[in-house]
Amino acid sequence: MTTAYDPFGVPGQRRPPQDPLLSLPDHPSGEWATAARRPAPQVGHPRPARRDNGPYLASPTGGAPFPVVAEPAEVRRRGRLAPALLALVLLAGGGFMAWRLDRADSRFDERLAASQQRESQLAERADRLEKQLAGVFDPEAISSSVLPSVFRVRAGNFTGTAFSVGDEAGKGKANLLTNYHVIESVWESGGKKVFLERGKDEMTATIVKVSSGKDLAVLRTDREIAGLDTAPKTVKPGQQVVVVGAPLGLEDTVTTGVVSAYRPDDADGPSIQFDAPINPGNSGGPVVNSSDEVIGIATAKARDAEGIGLAVPIKTACDTFKIC
Repeated sequence: MTTAYDPFGVPGQRRPPQDPLLSLPDHPSGEWATAARRPAPQVGHPRPARRDNGPYLASPTGGAPFPVVAEPAEVRRRGRLAPALLALVLLAGGGFMAWRLDRADSRFDERLAASQQRESQLAERADRLEKQLAGVFDPEAISSSVLPSVFRVRAGNFTGTAFSVGDEAGKGKANLLTNYHVIESVWESGGKKVFLERGKDEMTATIVKVSSGKDLAVLRTDREIAGLDTAPKTVKPGQQVVVVGAPLGLEDTVTTGVVSAYRPDDADGPSIQFDAPINPGNSGGPVVNSSDEVIGIATAKARDAEGIGLAVPIKTACDTFKIC
């Protein structure tokens, strides 16, 4: 058995060759490094023992008994502070959420108010547009509304036009306005019966009141006929009008024009001048504005001129007979 060299002559087990550099004292991996031993770990309870003569616990290994360790005061304080801090955090979070909700509610209220304001503005604009459209001149719509209340009048050898107005005639009856010169021959002869015609529909009517000075007459028939509305305001030049009548016996004839002038101081009373074409047979027919309201009763036209028609204001007829 080979032994390692030992200067003291004590045989030992052979050691492998060593690097001379590893044997230097300042080398961390050399033989000198093995001489420095690490301190032994301290074995014991991590927390301090009680300082008084408190109780001890028996060691499970049979060694010295373990003293009962007191709970540090700092740990107890932290145990009490944790719930308080948690409650504080919860309160702060709840307050923040409440603030956010209140802010969101205020923004919602502002948006709702703005939306309601826009809706109100749109409604006002729609009302204005509706009023503007109501003033738009539509002869077709006006004619459709007016024609059912307009009739051709046959009085002896003369023909003209009459229209229903108001609702003062009573149930099952109707009052109609026309010109006096349309029924003059019948009235002067002592008669009161005339005929109303519209298409194949024919009915009799009675002359109940006349005003020869204003060239007006009231007829009454025993049939309910829708009365036309009358304009409450005085006409103005430039207003568009529709004239409905039976010129030369041609019923349901419609012409259009404008009010040329309003003449309140004529010798025979106020009159309305318009330029819508009229002919014999139009006498007694309604002159209607864009709101389907009667403004006058077509009465005459200039003999040697075109576009000059005259009408008795509807207010004159209503004030004379009290039937509107």
